[in-house]
Amino acid sequence: MKNLINRIRGVERDVIEKPGDAGDAPFYKPQRDEIEIFKAAYSKRLPVMLKGPTGCGKTRFLEHIAHVLGQPLVTVSCHEDLTSSDLVGRFLLEGEETVWQDGPLTRSVKEGAICYLDEIVEARTDTTVVIHPLTDHRRQLPLDKKSQIIDAHEDFMLVISYNPGYQTVLKDLKPSTKQRFVGIHFDYPEEDVEREIVAKESGGLDADRVEKLVAAGRKARALKDHGLEEATSTRALAYAGELMQAGLSPRVACRAAMIAPITDDPELIQALEEIFDAHFPESEAA
Repeated sequence: MKNLINRIRGVERDVIEKPGDAGDAPFYKPQRDEIEIFKAAYSKRLPVMLKGPTGCGKTRFLEHIAHVLGQPLVTVSCHEDLTSSDLVGRFLLEGEETVWQDGPLTRSVKEGAICYLDEIVEARTDTTVVIHPLTDHRRQLPLDKKSQIIDAHEDFMLVISYNPGYQTVLKDLKPSTKQRFVGIHFDYPEEDVEREIVAKESGGLDADRVEKLVAAGRKARALKDHGLEEATSTRALAYAGELMQAGLSPRVACRAAMIAPITDDPELIQALEEIFDAHFPESEAA
């Protein structure tokens, strides 16, 4: 009855399950020593901060490494309306009773999952403070509304992601929060690695178009310093490749995946179109 009421109410509860075998791990191509650093941090249960631009592979890396380690992964997408209650839990009315429902962070702490707070800086400052006791020797989560303190499961690990390029004076992680984490820096991969990623993620796009797509994307990335707010990501390149595989012409695929989502500025649109048109001649546009 409780589960039925929750479903009617729209209350969802994460199911924390062990991932598949390591052989089923999501595809990830290492760039540097990020896997070694993460494994070392995990062996000591140190909290980790993944730093890097949007679409460079931070989330995919974590999905991959969670499978490799055989650990469940709970992901929370942070936003400006995220409250501490959203993370730790709240009291809910159920009939004439008031019952407590754990949030995703609390469930991860209790059951020994890797809890991933994606784009942590988007959350309110008073929300991020709740994670501090989990990021030092205490490894505890206070539940103020229940007057309880929960000791973290021995397998629990906290991971956050952070995009330094988006931060401002008004919206940034406090130094007191940053210094609690082991930092792993991510960036867009080297060209040969990016070609391999795009070929794999697009489902086997032919080598010629992969090479042109990646070359065009890397050139478009240079516009980040000339008015473009978001650089052309590896994820966007993979999306364009998938659209090509689905039958779209290269030019149409590039416009849909790498121009339309990131800018409405006519001059920037024209500049990007010129880059992609130069790499994919008219004969390929039909």
